[in-house]
Amino acid sequence: MRISTILFTTALCALVLGCGGRPDSGPVKGRLETPGRLDPADHRAPGLPAGFGDTDPHEWQGITPAHYAVHGLDAARYQGAIDWAAARRAGVSFAWLKATEGGDRVDPGFDLNASAARAAGVPVGGYHFFYFCRPASEQAAWFIRNIPKRQGDLPPVLDIEWNPDSPSCKARPDAATVRSEMRTFLSLLERHYGTRPVVYTTPDFYKDNDLGSLSGVDFWLRAVTAHPSERYPGERWTFWQYTGTGVVPGVGGIVDINAFAGSRGAWESWLAARTQR
Repeated sequence: MRISTILFTTALCALVLGCGGRPDSGPVKGRLETPGRLDPADHRAPGLPAGFGDTDPHEWQGITPAHYAVHGLDAARYQGAIDWAAARRAGVSFAWLKATEGGDRVDPGFDLNASAARAAGVPVGGYHFFYFCRPASEQAAWFIRNIPKRQGDLPPVLDIEWNPDSPSCKARPDAATVRSEMRTFLSLLERHYGTRPVVYTTPDFYKDNDLGSLSGVDFWLRAVTAHPSERYPGERWTFWQYTGTGVVPGVGGIVDINAFAGSRGAWESWLAARTQR
């Protein structure tokens, strides 16, 4: 979940601190942000559902995000405390919150927002930002240690992408190693939470590591300038992150917005099959 350019300047220091690499002397938590809330009416964007806006809208061609019936968001500490009732009224049907990174980082936004999302009736889950200088087994153990298994929560998410801005880890493993580490992480989390994790990634990472060769994966694909069918030709996908500069009622600043690939009925079926047991 890449931080948008608008947040980049204010978030850079927090990101640098979150790049991992120090011994596990205890969880390192990033600083919570308290951004002001924007009004979607001031940021109307063609191709988006009526309840949302975008501070940097794209001129969509062909299939637009509004074509899909089910939308949700992903957030981290940068959005602060979210008014989930307002977000739900605007059309937010699910949310993933950053939970952990590497083997010693915890995002305080998860504890701040997860319970409130559940109370408002928004299905919620946590995501882990993968760090290439730690074994996948250590990172899976860290996520499991910090994010309790909870019946009805969304599957955990593996957020895996290149991180060229990390000051402490410039590692770019070969594709076979990447896929092997992914399988290890996904297997360990599936065993613990009772449901397969979702995999979030970006076009360059997907292509560089031949992720299309992985089977049995629900992909969550970033594509902010075109439909996933253009950025990931021939790929199956379950979730589409279509903007990183979205405006949603109840959410501070800007936020990532996502669509589910199917109808409302398909969404209910997916939830029934894929939530934590």
